[in-house]
Amino acid sequence: MQIHRLAGNPGRAGTSAVMAGDRGAWLSCYADDAVLYDPVGGSPLDAQGAGVRGLDGLDRFWRQGIAPNQVRFDVTAVHAAGDEAAVVATVPIRFPNDGVFVCTINHDNQVVSLRGYWDVQRVLSALSA
Repeated sequence: MQIHRLAGNPGRAGTSAVMAGDRGAWLSCYADDAVLYDPVGGSPLDAQGAGVRGLDGLDRFWRQGIAPNQVRFDVTAVHAAGDEAAVVATVPIRFPNDGVFVCTINHDNQVVSLRGYWDVQRVLSALSA
């Protein structure tokens, strides 16, 4: 199997599931022991910055961070290499927020790590304004 050709697929499937509001489809993109850093460095949903871990943690992240919002991804580029892919996107929830999301997949084509790079302070400031 050529993983480098598939690395972007779980990311695409995950963004599609989020936009459709399909929790089950989103969770199925992840391995049982997956870790989500969204964003890297922490947020109110990951105060320690240690990542949201496992399917139970991801389900909690969905309920607290995704379900209450109408999330859209405007993907401008996907760069797949090896077992990773970097997705460049704007995520307009209440205002545009640019980010880069790097996912690593396993041999079952499931995400084992997703690292989001975006400015959490900018988002928090806009939400409190």
